[in-house]
Amino acid sequence: MNLDLLPDDCFAHILSLTSPIDACRISLVSSSIRISANSDNVWEKFLPPDYQQILTRLRHPLIFSSKKHLFFRLCNPHLIDGGLKTFSLEKTTGKTQYMLSARELNIAWADNPLFWSWKPFPTSRFVEAVELRTIWWLEIQGKINSGMLSPKTTYECYVIVKFVDRAYGLDFLPSKVTVEIGNVKSEGNVYLRQYESKKQCLETLWYSNRMELVLRSMAFRGIMEERVACKREDGWIEIELGSFYNNGGDDLEVKMSLKEVTGTHLKGGLVVEGIELRPKQQTTTNHMMFLGEEVGDIRSPRAHGNPGSGFSAVSDFKMDGFDLPYDSASTFDC
Repeated sequence: MNLDLLPDDCFAHILSLTSPIDACRISLVSSSIRISANSDNVWEKFLPPDYQQILTRLRHPLIFSSKKHLFFRLCNPHLIDGGLKTFSLEKTTGKTQYMLSARELNIAWADNPLFWSWKPFPTSRFVEAVELRTIWWLEIQGKINSGMLSPKTTYECYVIVKFVDRAYGLDFLPSKVTVEIGNVKSEGNVYLRQYESKKQCLETLWYSNRMELVLRSMAFRGIMEERVACKREDGWIEIELGSFYNNGGDDLEVKMSLKEVTGTHLKGGLVVEGIELRPKQQTTTNHMMFLGEEVGDIRSPRAHGNPGSGFSAVSDFKMDGFDLPYDSASTFDC
């Protein structure tokens, strides 16, 4: 069948029912098809239904020449809501992604300078992050409305952190991580430590409570699912809190948390940037053509050792004579 013979509006409607990456692929077939594939009628369907309202929440206004241009501008994380969150679109599907800054989280005693210190970090996407000085009760909670997320989508939640050089007490006991939406709850355990070829040993303070030893042994034997921390290409470390399915329709509150409140030992040296929510990647493809430019690994994970978690930190996409850099660590309001 000759696709060039289809009426433009009919062909544009067909493309709007596919995906952004499919529209980019088929635009390479011919110049006439490219016109339809790049039309606003197609690319507006790939934008969130509330994209106009989202644009009003951006910290800095966006300039764009077409709906396709806008789509790819929004694939870069942008600061919204006074710089307290970032918003972006997942390139292959157009599904929404958010990151809540540390200021958007409920962190126990974070407003007490004896326990936590708010300061800027050069590699952070936000104005400031918060560093744990010393505390024994570690509790980090975040929440987001499910109506802000794409429907019929499985989301993964990650807390984004760093460890300072003299971190201590963080890996004595596992921290409990949970994600809850409605009456569905996922739970797991994670040790707050760096997983590298040369593992940095966290300083520890001796404790004598035998119950803590029992709890640690239980987690080690896998009574609860144990999750690992993964280093990201932007230099931060992500720890999976859990995942959930957003069915859409009902406006529910998604609750996410990381807690270590059973031990009585002191801990410190943890830097918290925020909590990230992103769609779970369903498929992986090692080589694809995107907008006519080859992407080495369109599956490239943000975190090393976590396949399918999204695009690499730096990629280049060329479209219609201009480049759109994607840099999850530094490009937000280009």
